[in-house]
This record gives sequence, C-alpha cells and structure tokens, in this order.
Amino acid sequence: MSVPEGDAKSGAKIFKVKCATCHTYNQGGASKTGPNLYGLFGRKSGTVEGYSYTQANRDKGVVWDETTLFEYLENPKKYIPGTKMAFAGFKKPKERADVIAFLKEATA
Repeated sequence: MSVPEGDAKSGAKIFKVKCATCHTYNQGGASKTGPNLYGLFGRKSGTVEGYSYTQANRDKGVVWDETTLFEYLENPKKYIPGTKMAFAGFKKPKERADVIAFLKEATA
C-alpha cells in the first residue's frame, strides 16, 4: 500500500484536535488514555513501558512504520480486533498521511 505525501503542519493541527486528548508524543511524556507516542516508528505494538495494553495489541506484533500506521489509522478496531483504542479512525487518506508526517517529525 502506497502512503500519500503528508503535510506535517496540517498533521499537527489534526493531532491536536483528534489525538492529543489521549496521546502525548514528547520524549519522557506520560501515557494518558493511550500510550506516549515518542519513538513510535520502528517500535513493536504493545511495548511502551508502563502502559497497560490489551492482549490483542501485545499479540499483534506489528512494527510501526508509515505503511502500518496508514492502515491502522483508517480503522484501528479492524486492524487490531480487541484494541481499546476508541477512535474510529481517519477515513480520508490525506488526514492519515498528514498525521503520520507530523508524527515522523515529532516522535523522532
């Protein structure tokens, strides 16, 4: 699956509105309802220290990159049945690409 080019600036705005309630992304940031996303790219699902994941997230064993995040963020509950992530997903490919572009910069 090809991930479209994203706009990190637009992604930051989308993240603030749709993601920041549950996630932080800064180094050493606390987990909230969802895990801290710092170091997300290249990390295996279900492995943030101190965060209580569902067994489904731990068992999925996906390594997060642009492609896996693009698929996951469309419909998290379909991608990982049993996840506790309540967010329904980003149906628009451009929004997903923008959030991923932002996260690539913000979580590195």
